[in-house]
Amino acid sequence: MIKAAVIGAGHFAYRVHIPVLAARAEVTLDSVCRQGASELELIKNEFGFNFATECWQDILERDIDIAIIATPHHLHFEQAKAFLEKGCHVLVEKPMCLDPREAWTLVDASRRVRRELVVSYGWHYKPQLAKARRLIERIGTIEHVLCHMASFTRSVFAGDGSVPKWKQTKIQPLAETWQSASNGGGFAFGQLSHALGMLFWLSDLRAASVRSIAGTAANGIDLHDAALTRFTNGATGVLSGSCGVPPGHGFELDLRFYGEHGSVLIDIETERLILKLPGGVSEVVDVPPGSWKYSCEGPANALVDLALGTGANESSAEIGARAVETLAALVGSARAGGQEFPIDNFG
Repeated sequence: MIKAAVIGAGHFAYRVHIPVLAARAEVTLDSVCRQGASELELIKNEFGFNFATECWQDILERDIDIAIIATPHHLHFEQAKAFLEKGCHVLVEKPMCLDPREAWTLVDASRRVRRELVVSYGWHYKPQLAKARRLIERIGTIEHVLCHMASFTRSVFAGDGSVPKWKQTKIQPLAETWQSASNGGGFAFGQLSHALGMLFWLSDLRAASVRSIAGTAANGIDLHDAALTRFTNGATGVLSGSCGVPPGHGFELDLRFYGEHGSVLIDIETERLILKLPGGVSEVVDVPPGSWKYSCEGPANALVDLALGTGANESSAEIGARAVETLAALVGSARAGGQEFPIDNFG
């Protein structure tokens, strides 16, 4: 049996990660941690955890095999590092952390202790998307990228921290998790991180510098982001994000890769994956309707499989670290009035 711990049993862990673990016959729900005694007791009793605490360090004394870190962004680094060094395979919510140096420290820690660090990128585990990597290989050296993410999250970043379809869930998200600028609040770290995870999963690109501007809320965090990027191979890129999708609609996620021999289009919302080649040639990948609708069971299932010695990590720490350094530069550039932010080689 795989003994599991969940640190930060908030809205998303309660709604997604814990049910995934509970559905796996190979998993024992050993330990759970969150702030708030009544919510903690509710989760402990509902899922049958053996141990519950408001102090995450208490769980370091438990005999566990895997740990899910779903606390606010600024806590990820210390907690993920501690459980890796304990000997656990770890799933950490995205963004992996906030500081690029800490992100690459987690990459090194995972390699050193020979444990997997899975970042919670749900789309990486969806059918047919891995085919995009093989199509991108056929267009030669990547010269330009468009990467855009938009979602129905205005109220998350500039409201009560929730959206209408989450209201029926017993455990509600806390607005301060998403709205504190010093703790990684804002659209870039909270949502654009999805798109950058995809970008760096599908390609070997790594950002070299970012120049950005942002549309901000009254609380000072970013709601809309626009950035120009130079990658280490010399390619150019446009990154953009917005919380402006009206409630009741789904996610928009678009990536376009332009290479010396062709281009690849990935449109998550309309479920299109197309390779374009010279001479008017197009290859269209058949995507089953509804298969790219966002859900996040994949990472937690992958964590269990990896602990059992099977499966694959499609959302590795290195992908997470390349996303973190890009996001940190994007946010930093916007706060500095749009000046170019070089990304040092932390890895």
